[in-house]
Amino acid sequence: MNKLFRSTTESKLTGLCGGIAEWLGLNPTIVRLVFVVAALCSFGAVTLMYFIGSILVPKMPYSHY
Repeated sequence: MNKLFRSTTESKLTGLCGGIAEWLGLNPTIVRLVFVVAALCSFGAVTLMYFIGSILVPKMPYSHY
């Protein structure tokens, strides 16, 4: 099983959506769109969880390249 990391190659803001996309094997654009729609529908709760996740999830180490 793969470990979840923030992406350094598919990064727009913090790399969390890119890391989740790599972890799930999805296109990062789809994951980003889902996050944006969820953030708009949740009145900011998903945005708060995004930034907390960005703090808790480590960046991908260089040994994984």
